[in-house]
Amino acid sequence: MGSYLFRRLLNLIPILIGISFLSFVLINLSPSDPAEVAVRVNEVTPTEEVLAETRAKLGLDKPFLTRYVAWLNNSLHGDFGNRYVDDKPVLGEIQKALPATLVLAGAALCLTLVCSLSAGIVCALYEGTFLDRLIRGGVFLGTAMPSFWAGLLLMWLFAVKLDLVPTSGMDGPSSVLLPAVTLSLAYIATYTRLIRANMIQNKQENYILYARVRGLPERSITRHMFKNSLQASLTALGMSLPKLIAGTFVVESIFAWPGIGRLCVAAIFNRDFPVIQAYVLIMAVLFVVGNVLVDILSAAVDPRLRKEF
Repeated sequence: MGSYLFRRLLNLIPILIGISFLSFVLINLSPSDPAEVAVRVNEVTPTEEVLAETRAKLGLDKPFLTRYVAWLNNSLHGDFGNRYVDDKPVLGEIQKALPATLVLAGAALCLTLVCSLSAGIVCALYEGTFLDRLIRGGVFLGTAMPSFWAGLLLMWLFAVKLDLVPTSGMDGPSSVLLPAVTLSLAYIATYTRLIRANMIQNKQENYILYARVRGLPERSITRHMFKNSLQASLTALGMSLPKLIAGTFVVESIFAWPGIGRLCVAAIFNRDFPVIQAYVLIMAVLFVVGNVLVDILSAAVDPRLRKEF
């Protein structure tokens, strides 16, 4: 296990370097001049003298690789530069917005796990019945409905018509309910289908037949069947955790949730390149690290996976 862990962490280094390079390159491929954007966003006339001074201040007058190395070194020390809008440190703004996103993603994750596990197990145990078809119909509906449309419908029904929860903002526990439900709908549908399919597949395995022949109680058989069906779901969960955080920008924009996704959307409209760079880098690193952690956890559960790497 130690050798496997060392190899995985060693392979992580070039991937992270490549991600940081792409994050830096993508912003530099923008047709807009960062110096002019930084000047115009503060309502200053972009004269040649002002642009030259701004380029020197932002380090844009240096060679590309020099700027990349400096940006990477600063990023490793937590310095992502300052915003163009108000010249505040990008890291400070991200730290302010991140807790709200984590609250929303955590609530959505809890809803996803509870609903998908329950629905997936029920569908597998009652395969082919009316209850199975009914749940799967709801699952397909949740998959097909875009999150922004589902959010607007939920807001119209529960916030506007029934006046049960706030329409927007982060104001108490009730305000997280609609955004969390909206964010979790697609994940509930995905994991319900995944758990159902894996449990039905395991239901046909010989060990289930042998367990019934031995006279084991059905509850014990279901528990073993469920445990052996979690491998694929565990792998998918490792990718869903970063997606829950990175994919909140649509929901946060609809419900005016003061999270990191809404911060990035505002930065895109303002062409605030330092914020966009930091957001892309952090989210990409989350995806890679989440994937590696799931691989390590899967290898710890199943020793056969260590030999395949």
